[in-house]
Amino acid sequence: MAKKKTKFICQECGYESPKWMGKCPGCHNWNSMVEERIMPASSERRGSITAINGTGKKPVSIREIKREQEPRIDTRSNELNRVLGGGIVPGSLVLVGGDPGIGKSTLLLQTSYQLAENEEKVLYVSGEESIKQTKLRAERLGINAESLFVLAETNLEFIEEAIEDLDPSFLVIDSIQTMYHAAVTSAPGSVSQVRECTGQLMRIAKTKGIAIFIVGHVTKEGSIAGPRLLEHMVDAVLYFEGERHHAYRLLRAVKNRFGSTNELGVFEMKESGLEEVLNPSEIFLEERTEGTSGSTVVASLEGTRTLMVEIQALITPTSFGNPRRTANGIDHNRVSLLMAVLEKRVGLLLQTQDAYLNVAGGVRLDEPAIDLAIAISIASSFRDRPTNPGDVIIGEIGLTGEVRRVSRIEQRVHEALKLGFTRVILPEKNIGGWVAPKGIQVIGVNTVSEALQHALEG
Repeated sequence: MAKKKTKFICQECGYESPKWMGKCPGCHNWNSMVEERIMPASSERRGSITAINGTGKKPVSIREIKREQEPRIDTRSNELNRVLGGGIVPGSLVLVGGDPGIGKSTLLLQTSYQLAENEEKVLYVSGEESIKQTKLRAERLGINAESLFVLAETNLEFIEEAIEDLDPSFLVIDSIQTMYHAAVTSAPGSVSQVRECTGQLMRIAKTKGIAIFIVGHVTKEGSIAGPRLLEHMVDAVLYFEGERHHAYRLLRAVKNRFGSTNELGVFEMKESGLEEVLNPSEIFLEERTEGTSGSTVVASLEGTRTLMVEIQALITPTSFGNPRRTANGIDHNRVSLLMAVLEKRVGLLLQTQDAYLNVAGGVRLDEPAIDLAIAISIASSFRDRPTNPGDVIIGEIGLTGEVRRVSRIEQRVHEALKLGFTRVILPEKNIGGWVAPKGIQVIGVNTVSEALQHALEG
């Protein structure tokens, strides 16, 4: 009788080892190595991969391949369509991740209802709730459609049988960590199970042309649980972000084979479910207090959308030997770098000051064009001088204190004018090549010192 072969796999990063180790060499986590059996590759699995990749056919010159426009399924949600690149592509596999309770299941259940109302046959598979629990949530959201079918199952083989019988055009798996395949001996949620189940779902999506959405759990660091292989296998990865104590939720695309990445959709959580926010800039600025120090407004780009967001800073004398640097919605290391530039190039004595920065509304900003607004917020709070409430600050800051050019400046300025702002402080290098619209003043600056003179003294 053949000896059963086993290996140890890290449940955090997917690192494989022939022997158990207390600390994973890949991600350096303790006690994450789990023993799993090595399954021999069957001919059936090799055939399914051949069906997906079409390896049985001869190579074709790229000039001979006819380009076809991918049809899109309208979700009847402008925000979700924006993030997906114009709608759902048939045969696509989309991974949705987010914190527990953030609204992933609510979003997908509402999307399933909207598709079912559009005469699309939808199968919603829940591995975490019974069909009665799903029905209760559907009643709370006002969902009742004939073409929406619900299945409570975790065995992927039974799910495949239901797909064969129903032949849906849209499938939701909630969640992939609860699914298991009988051919894999490890527990549900393990690396082997997640990889095998995702591979089978990918085969179903590509061969049958079914659009599949799968929900993925996230770790305490905020990334999707399991190996990064899961994100590489799917066609699109969407992150559902937001604070549980805030009503607003952000749906961000970090990978999309059928559209642009870093697109952003904004939703508001209400008792009746998620409602899309068509003009989020007004929402983020509606509670702004004018005439207070430490507050600036920046025009930030998220994909193709311009967001007007308030950045707040509070600078106070420290009571400790090492001053505190706290940032919410902004990279902590970027804040420390900008404070070092202000101290060295502008002469602000910030070594003995605690710094607390926040992006109002729970948004997270990553682009470098927000640097100048952060610096002016810090200087405004440190000097206790309020900024002009009609100003918008845009620009990237270098280590020598220069203000560097940013992309798509015209779109940012037009958004500022649309919301009633009267002046924009931006890099001097962005002035040429376009004409500023009437009704807004454009001021170009080369250094942080110039920007501070205009923002705090002009």
